[in-house]
Amino acid sequence: MSAGAHVLLFPFPAQGHLIPLLDLAHHLVIRGLTITILVTPKNLPILNPLLSKNSTINTLVLPFPNYPSIPLGIENLKDLPPNIRPTSMIHALGELYQPLLSWFRSHPSPPVAIISDMFLGWTHRLACQLGVRRFVFSPSGAMALATMYSLWQEMPNAPKDQNELFSFSKIPSCPKYPWLQISTIYRSYVEGDPVSEFTKEGMEANIASWGLIVNSLTLLEGIYFEHLRKQLGHDRVWAVGPILPEKTIDMTPPERGVSMHDLKTWLDTCEDHKVVYVCYGTQVVLTKYQMEAVASGLEKSGVHFIWCVKQPSKEHVGEGYSMIPSGFEDRVAGRGLIIRGWAPQVWILSHRAVGAFLTHCGWNSILEGIVAGVPMLACPMAADQFVGATLLVEELKVAKRVCDGANLVSNSAKLARTLMESVSDESRVEKERAKELRMAALDAIKEDGSSDKHLNAFVKHVVGLGMETDKG
Repeated sequence: MSAGAHVLLFPFPAQGHLIPLLDLAHHLVIRGLTITILVTPKNLPILNPLLSKNSTINTLVLPFPNYPSIPLGIENLKDLPPNIRPTSMIHALGELYQPLLSWFRSHPSPPVAIISDMFLGWTHRLACQLGVRRFVFSPSGAMALATMYSLWQEMPNAPKDQNELFSFSKIPSCPKYPWLQISTIYRSYVEGDPVSEFTKEGMEANIASWGLIVNSLTLLEGIYFEHLRKQLGHDRVWAVGPILPEKTIDMTPPERGVSMHDLKTWLDTCEDHKVVYVCYGTQVVLTKYQMEAVASGLEKSGVHFIWCVKQPSKEHVGEGYSMIPSGFEDRVAGRGLIIRGWAPQVWILSHRAVGAFLTHCGWNSILEGIVAGVPMLACPMAADQFVGATLLVEELKVAKRVCDGANLVSNSAKLARTLMESVSDESRVEKERAKELRMAALDAIKEDGSSDKHLNAFVKHVVGLGMETDKG
């Protein structure tokens, strides 16, 4: 359907940002666009599964810039030491402006558009200098993005009491959150600080960019997509989610936390819809106290479970982060499976034995839970996860709230009760709703579904930009 218009994709190097944009690359290639993906050397292996199936995708590998606070050799957010803020990674990548400008100017057939992550707002300025269009890719949902844009547009001051409720009065349903649950990146803003100002400029550039692609679907977040169109002042907003990986492309990293054979064997022995899957995502590392609270709740519940535990960094190990309490595995032997490191989450959620998903409410996890048709237990920790929990619990009614943030579990008996209820008949409402949302998500991405139409419309728009360039 396209004339092969050339587009540069620039993902932010964090798993929850990178993987959905790589999945989008595949969907754009099969619709005829010519794609170049920009990565730094240590992130290149993540592209291998995609490149092996799409020989037409090009890569642009630029060295990761030297940056004072980021140790040499670290190029992905998951490897960043806990004392270094994510905004350092955002700022460091801004140093790729000149190398990227030189690449564009020396390319015989340069891209007509840039699709870059929402944390790479500086690419809008680059696009303007080059005379091409920049599209923001949001791995977060429309509601979360609307709250983020609102903060950077209005720049509210922090209240004296960090627990004071902050209301997003201009956003549909007026969501309210304690100040402590507002975007960490916004709360860390310090006027005049170079990193803070760079981040702010990037967020403002997102709002000024030509268009927006969101990994979500209209049926889930229709009112928030309408709000974003009003907020941005144009209709160049495409809801293309859930962006799923092609079944033939195995994005499994080499450092698996469990063998698929052992995992399948264990799950196959379990009853239908009776296993709780517990995972806090690729970034969250639980403290010693939080680990003990989760373990205690799982032990008291008596439910069958899989618990995916993120491997701690060197800095975390000394503080007791991610440590399974002594003797816990022996006490839950047979009904509990612990995976240290990466787990095949999509596969686990789709297994007939899994009946509930205790999640940190990262957006990718939310979409994966919805596509699998599994009811969720919401335990947001940071970033856009509090907004995701609101959407799941209050609006979509496909989840129950377990706890919030740092107060992970104040009462292990309560957690145990919630876990038991999640795989019993008491969660009938959430189970029915999960089935409905699964069908809605699958309908959206099938041929002529809402997200499929949005994706095709986006490709048509980019092809139009390519034709304008050819005429010029």
